[in-house]
Formats: sequence, C-alpha cells, structure tokens
Amino acid sequence: MLLEKLCKEVCELHQELPRNNLVVWTSGNISSRDPESGLVVIKPSGVMYPDLTPDKMVVLDLDGKIVEGTLKPSSDTATHLYIYRQRPDVNGIVHTHSPFATAFAAVGKPIPPVLTAICDEFGGEIPLGRFAPIGDETIGMEVVRSIGTSPAILMQNHGVFTVGKSARAAVKAAVMVEDAARTVYYAMQLGELIPIPDEMVARLHKRYKEQYGQ
Repeated sequence: MLLEKLCKEVCELHQELPRNNLVVWTSGNISSRDPESGLVVIKPSGVMYPDLTPDKMVVLDLDGKIVEGTLKPSSDTATHLYIYRQRPDVNGIVHTHSPFATAFAAVGKPIPPVLTAICDEFGGEIPLGRFAPIGDETIGMEVVRSIGTSPAILMQNHGVFTVGKSARAAVKAAVMVEDAARTVYYAMQLGELIPIPDEMVARLHKRYKEQYGQ
C-alpha cells in the first residue's frame, strides 16, 4: 500500500474527532501531505468513523488525481489541495463543524484572545473567513486569504478549518479551537469579556512557542 504509514496515521487521527466531540455522523475530515512525495492522504467521502481503515484512505496528487484508493475522496478535497498548493509550510489540514466554534461562525464572529490558552495556541484572535460555497476551491481561497498566521479559522455559516506542520498538529488546533470557543461562549453569558493587551498576547504566544513542553 502506498504511503502505508501515513494512511495509518491519518486513519487513527480521525478517531480523535468524534472522541473530542468535534464531528457527528460522517461530517469532518483530515488530510496529510507527505513532504517527500508531495502526495496527500485524505478521508473518503461519507464513510462512518468506526468504519475507517488505512486501506480506505484516498491518496491524491496536488492536482486532485487519485493515485491510490477505490473510494471517492472527501467533498472538501478541493479546499485541502488548494491550501497545500498555496502553503508549503502546511502538511496537515482538519475540517470540523464542532458546535461551539461553529456557533461563532454562524453569527459571523471571530473568537477574541481573552484567554491565555488562546494567546498560547493561536497568537491572537481566531479569525473569521467570509462565506464561501462548498465543492470547489472557493473555501480554500478564503482560508488562505483570511487565516493569517493563525493555525485555525472559522468559516462563516460553515465551520472550522485548522492547519499545521503535520496532521497531528492540525488536530490539536481543532481540539483547542472548540475548547476555547466553549469557554468564551460561557464567559459571554456571565458578562463582558476582559481583553488581554496585544503586547501580552504576543508575549504569551512567544513563550509558548519557545519554552513550553520538552
């Protein structure tokens, strides 16, 4: 099997989406680009998460030609491939409709950096992209235009896209988006949000990137 290790990793990472309540039924998808070959592994369209296996993953080139796989790739494939072509630093993409983050997308609001965890992971607000139709490169174009240096973006009336240097990093960002959105939503029910000054946002993000972890 072509890119066997990557197909296995992408398959296993998909299980993190329902485990973290980021998707329901067959919604959402993960892809990963192999840095050496440039080929992309992505979830097949409309397959239940418990039924996913490494051999069901679809391998494509950056132009969308299926290199290996018997199933139809995700309906968001054009979006993933466009982002990869425009962002050579990105090797993992996740799309979810996680409820709290998507609620912000439904009302057209970015998530402000009012928690240190948001500053750490995202380096500022989690931005909002304009509405774009599903099925072609339009969403990918808006993601690239609006995401800036953030690893995540809310797409208006749609959901969440996250990017990373690996699929695992993009999954982490997707989990963190939903966690942040949930806490900020609850905070908004209690009162007015307290902003963190821009200088402190930058300082927290720098510390996290340079000092956190092993």
